[in-house]
Amino acid sequence: MNFEYFLAKRLIKGKEHKSSMSSAIIKIAIFAIAIGMVMMLITVATGVGLQRKIREKVAAFNGHILISSYDNNNSVESLVPIKRDQHFYPDFTEVKGVAHIQGVATKWGVIRTEDDFEGIVVKGIGDDYNWGYFKEYLIEGVLPDFTDPRNNQILMSAYTASRLGLTLGDKINTFFLKKKATSNSPANIRTFEIVGIYDSGFQEFDETFILADIRHIQKMNKWNNDEVGLFEVFIDDFDKIDKKGGEVHNAIPSTLEAQTIALKYGSIFEWLKLFDLNIIGIIAIIIVVAGINMITALLVLILERTPMIGILKSLGTDDWSIRKVFLYNAGYLILIGLFWGNLIGIGLLLIQKNYEIIGLNPATYYVSTAPVYISLGYILLLNIGTLLLCLVMLLIPSFVVAKISPSRAIRFQ
Repeated sequence: MNFEYFLAKRLIKGKEHKSSMSSAIIKIAIFAIAIGMVMMLITVATGVGLQRKIREKVAAFNGHILISSYDNNNSVESLVPIKRDQHFYPDFTEVKGVAHIQGVATKWGVIRTEDDFEGIVVKGIGDDYNWGYFKEYLIEGVLPDFTDPRNNQILMSAYTASRLGLTLGDKINTFFLKKKATSNSPANIRTFEIVGIYDSGFQEFDETFILADIRHIQKMNKWNNDEVGLFEVFIDDFDKIDKKGGEVHNAIPSTLEAQTIALKYGSIFEWLKLFDLNIIGIIAIIIVVAGINMITALLVLILERTPMIGILKSLGTDDWSIRKVFLYNAGYLILIGLFWGNLIGIGLLLIQKNYEIIGLNPATYYVSTAPVYISLGYILLLNIGTLLLCLVMLLIPSFVVAKISPSRAIRFQ
C-alpha cells in the first residue's frame, strides 16, 4: 500500500506534467463534488427541518396521540366528557416513552365585535397544560395563567386578531350555542381579555383556535370539574408514533379511542412523506452527476500518465496496484471537493438557521421561513456515502489500465 500511496502522492504533486486541459477537467470535477455536497446538505437539512417543524406545530395544538370518547364521532367540539380519574392520568406508566398527558376540551363559538364577527374554536386548558410545546409561538404579551381561580384570560392568534382588528388587552364578547336555547337566552356569552398573541404560521390552526380556561367550557357544558373533553398525549420519539399509538390504544378502556395525529391529519403527513422520496431522488441524481465528472477526470489522468503506466508494467507492477494509484488520487480529489462542499454548505445552513433569510409561503408550506435541521449524523453519512459511491463508480473506468500495453505505452506521447 505504501508504494501505491507514494505514487499517488507524486501524481497529485506532479503539476508540471499536467496539461491545461486535464487541469481544467480536474478542477471541474472537484467543483462538481463541492456543489453536489452543498446541494445535498441543503436538501436534507431543509427537507428534514420542514418535516420536523410541521410535526411540532401539529403536535403543539393536538399532542401526538388523542384519547377521546367514541361518542364524539370525531367532532371538533368535545361533546361527551371523560373523567380525569383514569389509570393512565396523570402518569401513563403502562406505555414507555410517554412524556406528558393533559386534559383539554373544545367548544365552537363566535367572536362578535362592533364591525365584524368570526367563528372560532375555544380550546379549554387547565393547570396540567404543558406550555413548553407552545410558548415558542408567543409573539406578544404573556401566556395565560390558569392555576388561579377561573379567569377570562385568553391567547389569540395574530391571524384572528388582525381579521377582527383586535390588539393586546382588548376585551371581546364570545357567543356559544346553548344545548337548550330559549328566546330570552339563546346563547352563552363570555367576555374574554386578550393577554397574549401567538403566531404558529400554521393558518389552518391559527384561524381556528383560541386558548382559554377549561373551566368556562365545563360550566357551559354543565360538566363536573373532574371532567374533560379529551386527553392529549405527548411522546418522546415521533418516529415511533404508530407503535406508541397502538400501545396507548391497548392500554386505555374500551370505551375510549386513541388516534394519532398522523391519522387525524393524514393528508398533511402523507405530503410530508413525499419529502423523503424527493430527498432520496435529489441525492441520487447529484451523486451520479458527481461520479460522472470524477470518471471523466480519472480517464484523463490515466491517458495523461500512459507512459508512466507502461514503465510500471514493464517493471512488473500488476494492474491492480496501478489502478489503486489512480483511485487514491481520485479519492484525494473527492476529499478536496467534500471539504469545500461541507464548508460552504454548513455555512449557508447556519446563516439560514440564525438569520432566517429565505422565507416560505405559510399557506403552502405551513411555515414562514425555511427551517433548517443540522445533525452530525446525516452530515457524516452524506460524506462517507458520497466518497464510497464515487470510488465504486471509479472502479469501472480504472479497468482501462489493464488494456494498456507496456511497449506501446512507453512510446506514447
